[in-house]
Order: sequence, then structure tokens, then C-alpha cells
Amino acid sequence: MLKFLRYLSVCLPAVILFACKSGEKLYNQGRYYDAVESFVKKLQRRPQDETSLRLLPLAYQAAMEHYEGRAKQSLASNNPLKWEEVKNEYRAMQSLYNVIRSAPAANAVVKPKDYSSAIAASGENAAEVRYNRGIELMEQRTKQAAREAYEEFAAALRLSPDFRDAASLRDQAFQLGLVHVVVSEIDVRSPYFQFSADQFRDALVRNLEDRRINTFVRFYDERRVRGEKDFHPDQYMEMRFMDFIVGQTYVDRSQREVSRVIQVKGNKADSTGKFPMVDITVKATIFVTRKTVQSTGALDYRIIDVTNERILRQDRVPGSFTWQNQFGTFRGDERALSDEDKRLIQGRDLVPPPPQDLFLELTRPIYDRMARDLQSFYSRY
Repeated sequence: MLKFLRYLSVCLPAVILFACKSGEKLYNQGRYYDAVESFVKKLQRRPQDETSLRLLPLAYQAAMEHYEGRAKQSLASNNPLKWEEVKNEYRAMQSLYNVIRSAPAANAVVKPKDYSSAIAASGENAAEVRYNRGIELMEQRTKQAAREAYEEFAAALRLSPDFRDAASLRDQAFQLGLVHVVVSEIDVRSPYFQFSADQFRDALVRNLEDRRINTFVRFYDERRVRGEKDFHPDQYMEMRFMDFIVGQTYVDRSQREVSRVIQVKGNKADSTGKFPMVDITVKATIFVTRKTVQSTGALDYRIIDVTNERILRQDRVPGSFTWQNQFGTFRGDERALSDEDKRLIQGRDLVPPPPQDLFLELTRPIYDRMARDLQSFYSRY
């Protein structure tokens, strides 16, 4: 502990000296904002530090000239969003105001300017610009313009919360910019598989909604919106399973010979009267039965613009699923069997799943591929 205190007594002055030189170095480099922060931190620890007290007013004055000059340049520019730039400059100056006010020693040598009113006023001006841009976009009465208007009104509210009726107009723009996509019931050649197809469609719609792949795209199950008079979809997604085949059960039988060299106690005793271990070869025949059911199919889908019946996208997504079960028996010496052989022997003769279950398994890879395709399509929409 004594060694640590001695170490601290040597290092602490060095750290303080470095901090002082660091602030002075920042000032000499023209980094006035950082220099002000460094000097204030020093004065919080050592209120009588001569270098900080001498250079802090100069650093603050230089920082103010820098940011006020940038604010004036922005005001004189033709940038329609110049008030946002001005607000950012004022916020930087206000940050230094707060820094200096946090240290009594710093506040004694510098009287920082409060820019809170200027920030509020520039925020109002900036919000008005965004608000007016949103109004102009809304007058175009297109979905794309409505989406852009939504961003403008949202920006206005970030600049000045509760600005006029920007919140209400933002919500209106959002609704006008939405693309409503109705997902049809899936056409399956056999009604035997309709329930599984419906499960596929339900999962797809839920997944697309949960992913929120595009803020302005909404998906709807056709069954839930059918008959709603006030609902007008923008796009219609048709789906149809094609070439769906649940194959017959194929049975393949095979056999193979296995052998192992093991050690057993010999029949003859050696000169010491002990029976030494000897190597022998044990053999067995394994009979394997393998049952396989191959299911294949493809889902055709297309997305149609309801207004002009133009096909926006169409594709065929293939899928397959192979169910397999194998088991075995053996004849011969069980000691010849490996661990894998023993697991095979312990297998059971299973009945293949019903066609509906095979259909559902077949749709899993189709579902994953289609969900990715739609996410890619609508993320750029």
C-alpha cells in the first residue's frame, strides 16, 4: 500500500501537468472546442490553474467566432435546409455554454452566451421549411410523393415537437403512401392438401408482417379482407402449387459382411501356467432395409398491380423433401458389429408419414426461399 501511495504521489502531478499541456496543445492546434472542454475539466480539479484561467477565455472566444461564422455562412447560402445547419451550429455553442457553467472557476473568467432561444427559433424555421415541403409533396397525390411527405413531416417534428399539425399530416401521408398487398388463397390441384396449403399461406403472411421488410408495405390474407367495401388493394399476389408429387414408398434391401479382430483368452497355458490373450476374427452378416419417399413440387406466384393488371413479379420456386427410414437385422457373431451397426439393428420399421405431412415438409424450403425473394423485392420497392 505504501508503495502504491508513493507511486501515486509521483504520477499524479505528471498526469495533471500533461492535462494542462494537452489543453494548451489543443488551443495551439486551433481545436478551440476541445481546448475549452480540456481547460474546464482542469479547472474542476484545480480551480486556480493559471494556464487554464488565462487561455480559457481566448479559446472560448475563438470557438464562438468559428461557429457563429459558420452559422452566418449557412444563412447566406441557397441551401433550402440551411436552418438545420444553423441549428446545429447553435447547439455546438450551447454545448460549450453548458460545459463552462458546470465549473464555477471557468464561469468566473468567461460569461458564456446562452443560445437556447436561438436554437428554438432556428428549429421553428427549419421545421417550417420541412412542413412546407411536405405540403407540396402531398399535393402531388401519388404514393411515392406521400412517402416523401411522411419523411418531411417527421423531420419537422424532430426539429420542433408539436409543430402545427405536422403529426396529423404525417399520419395522413403514411396512410396514403401504403401499398396494400392481398395474398390469395393458394390453388392446389387436390383439395386433399388444401389445409396444409392454407397453413403455408398463413405462415407466409405472418412472417412478412413480422419482418416489416418495408415501412410502407402491408400484407393481408384474402379471407380476412374479402367483402370489406372500404378496402382497396394495390397489389394482388396469386399462388399455385404445380407438379406436386408425393412419391410411392420405395423399399431397398441390401446385405453386407462385417468382421472384427478381437482378443480372447487362449486355450493353452504358457510356461507360467497363465492363459495368454490371442487374436481371433469374428464375422456377421447385416441385412439392411431402407424405405424412401421422395416428394417434389413447385410454387408458382405472381404479383399483379390491381390498377393496370401489370405483372410486377413472377417466379417458380421448387422444393423437395425426402423421407427415409432404415433398419436392419444380422446373422452371425454380434461382437463383429460396430456401434453404428448396433444402432441400425435397433431401428424399427416405420410407416411413412401421411401425404399431408409430407406436403407440409415440402413447403418448408419453398417458404424460406419465397420469403427471402419477397423481402428482397419489397425492400427496394
